[in-house]
Amino acid sequence: MKRVALLIQYDGSNYSGWQRQKNAIAIQEILEQALFKISHHKVRTFAAGRTDAGVHASGQVVHFDVDCVIPGNSYSDVLNGLLPSTIRILESVEVKDTWHACYSAVYRHYRYVINNSKFPNLFIDNWSWHRYQKVLDEVLMSSVLKRMEGEHDFFAFQKSGSNRKNSITKIKNIDIKRVEDLILIDIKATGFLYGMVRLIIGQLVLVGEKKISPEIFTDRWINKKKNDVKESAPAKGLCFVNAVYRENVFKKIKNNDFFPIF
Repeated sequence: MKRVALLIQYDGSNYSGWQRQKNAIAIQEILEQALFKISHHKVRTFAAGRTDAGVHASGQVVHFDVDCVIPGNSYSDVLNGLLPSTIRILESVEVKDTWHACYSAVYRHYRYVINNSKFPNLFIDNWSWHRYQKVLDEVLMSSVLKRMEGEHDFFAFQKSGSNRKNSITKIKNIDIKRVEDLILIDIKATGFLYGMVRLIIGQLVLVGEKKISPEIFTDRWINKKKNDVKESAPAKGLCFVNAVYRENVFKKIKNNDFFPIF
């Protein structure tokens, strides 16, 4: 048996997310079906982060254990010949059996893209939220972010249905930048609650449109006013950029930020 790590990109538009579902098609199911064709036995995969339905990944990391003669660095080419064009393996490597795609990660990086133009853009429509009703004040939005950095209880930004024991997590860094009509919101954290990023974005947009004040935004999450957090941003604007490890196991691609520059 050997353990193989994969660096994966996928367009999540038509998938139910990463994790297998009973009545929907997930990335994990498609990948494991391809691995079965190669190895002729059931292979279980583990991901750095479980993306929800419609969410994309530019640098998802996955590992699996397999008893097969194929070298670890050849799985990328073999799998790409079996997978649909919406799922691409950037690199594959053999790793130590103690290394884990999820538990070995130091933090994960998500990016949300808002198209704040008055006009739609078909070229990025599947990868952004077209929020055009008002010009967003990204400076005002940015003013509420620094207090969120560090370890806090983000219960207000957790959708119902989570099986986590608590809602405490640590945000390493969160920032916003505008590139003409696009607003990019980057969040790096040790872990993410169910629906956390999309709920944060939904509230940030209310701040940017001046529908709620920065003080109300802060009060809602600090005082766990989950019932007041009703707006959730659409999935298509969210992308799992990458997972970061103490030692980078992937050697071919040096840049950790695999998200395309618009």
